[in-house]
Amino acid sequence: MRKRRPAVASLNEVEITREGDDAVIQYKDSEIATTYFHVGPQLCGMSDQEILDEFNAVLEADAEASAEYEHVAIEVPQGRPQIRYFAPGDQWVPRGGVLRCVIDDGGPEGEAVIYVDDQPLSLAEFGRLLCTFAGWGMRIAFVPEEKLDTSPSIEVREPEGE
Repeated sequence: MRKRRPAVASLNEVEITREGDDAVIQYKDSEIATTYFHVGPQLCGMSDQEILDEFNAVLEADAEASAEYEHVAIEVPQGRPQIRYFAPGDQWVPRGGVLRCVIDDGGPEGEAVIYVDDQPLSLAEFGRLLCTFAGWGMRIAFVPEEKLDTSPSIEVREPEGE
């Protein structure tokens, strides 16, 4: 199970240890991720409360910035490359925030192959491409291949006939 993101906490909700210039903030709730919070050399002179106050301030600033952020997903125009090969990482990476893909079952033993533009990607290659957005969420809308260049209408409801 994926752990929840750290949240503003009080000292009785966390345990703080030190590793070099990092404060390790471990929540007593095991479903919340442990964080290595880089403080720097001044860490050795700080109390746990001072460390937690700084960490909470960062979380609050992140929440405020997130609330003000309006995301616009960039879709590369039809006919232009949506992905590029990133040689230092030996992987394909998206050029924008929207991918038009076609799913095929022509891989080994019927494994899915994902075509982006005309580039076939194995599930492993496609998974590495997705990791470019690690920490983000995604929505997948399945559409007929001939409708790839339009955004579908979406209805929120339970599927029929299940």
